[in-house]
Amino acid sequence: MDIQQIKQRFGIIGTFPGLDRAIDIARQVAPTDLSVLITGESGTGKEAFPQIIHSLGIRKHGPYIAVNCGAIPDGTIDSELFGHEKGAFTGATDARKGYFEVSNGGTIFLDEVAELPLSTQVRLLRVLETGEFIRVGSSKVIKTDVRVVAATNLDIVQAIRKGKFREDLYYRLNTVPIQMPSLKERGNDILLLFRKFAADFSERYRMPTIRLEEEARQILVNYEWPGNVRQLKNVTEQISIIEQEREISAAVLMHYLPDYHKTRLPALIRKDSVTEEAFNSEREILYKVLFDMKSDMNDLKKLVAQIMKKGSVSTDFEQENEGIIKKLYTTDVDLPTDAENLITHQMTRRKDRAEEHILDTEEIVEESLSLEDKEIEMIIKALEKHNGKRKYAAQDLGISERTLYRKIKEYNIE
Repeated sequence: MDIQQIKQRFGIIGTFPGLDRAIDIARQVAPTDLSVLITGESGTGKEAFPQIIHSLGIRKHGPYIAVNCGAIPDGTIDSELFGHEKGAFTGATDARKGYFEVSNGGTIFLDEVAELPLSTQVRLLRVLETGEFIRVGSSKVIKTDVRVVAATNLDIVQAIRKGKFREDLYYRLNTVPIQMPSLKERGNDILLLFRKFAADFSERYRMPTIRLEEEARQILVNYEWPGNVRQLKNVTEQISIIEQEREISAAVLMHYLPDYHKTRLPALIRKDSVTEEAFNSEREILYKVLFDMKSDMNDLKKLVAQIMKKGSVSTDFEQENEGIIKKLYTTDVDLPTDAENLITHQMTRRKDRAEEHILDTEEIVEESLSLEDKEIEMIIKALEKHNGKRKYAAQDLGISERTLYRKIKEYNIE
């Protein structure tokens, strides 16, 4: 079955390459028993892909069960998935089979799998690795042969970092990943979906089909669609029911997209004192980086010279790398002509603007010296705070460890 036939069978609308790629992966993995993890934003249509995998696989005659893990309370999720014995907990008047037992020989779709509590994740990992589980309140091991397809709209890697999702379970589920594109990425697919939904609602409610004017179509394509396909379907249904006029203008459509202006209007840039200050700060940071690079280059030259002077480098090595050494000594970092002035007097100019008067030359030099003393004082304080550990002192000061080492030598700080 090719991609177009799969689209027709499962009602998938669109020609976006990312969507076709996702369908193609689902088609190729379907005949296997590999676990699949489907990721993508909420409302992108992830629930159709487990059905594709199940219907095209060797388990198509077995049961198919979809479970929304986020909709089941933590206290009952283990019972729902793995079953329980009579008297296992209050209210357990009878023994009950769980979804993994009922779907034996088929496929189970775990939607919002990242919402599972950690204790349940351990049980799920065991099922995936050994095909075994134990009912709540029982000690008997039960075997099951189930293909697992999972989906989530959360960033699982971030959840792993926060300790909310097991890394080993992630790698076990993510044997074959399928990434669903968001609606805003799909371009003209938005118009195709709108027409499909409009036709469906026209038939359901027995009314003429709504159509969009050209400007309204552009708005539809340019909108961010945070709710993806689900939101587009809801908007189309609202317009179909509420609007009497079947030709929908841009003004009418905007009523159903109240946050459109917030997502697409460009931000105004004002050239005021705040903007200019931010620009100067960014330029100052860039110049400081260039100065550090220049200093590092000089340190490297000194180090090479010392090694060669001590005779640690063989003549053969020196001859073989003559070109590199020569290039090192002829290479320098070019700085803008105003770089030194900007960094040296940056604080002075800020003070000038605050006090609204011009300082004379002697005052500028005096301010520069005081800044140097202040820098020495802050370095000493940082070193004392971290018991002489330069790595942590540099982090506290917001500079590299190499820059801190250079400044300690420059200022002769003990």
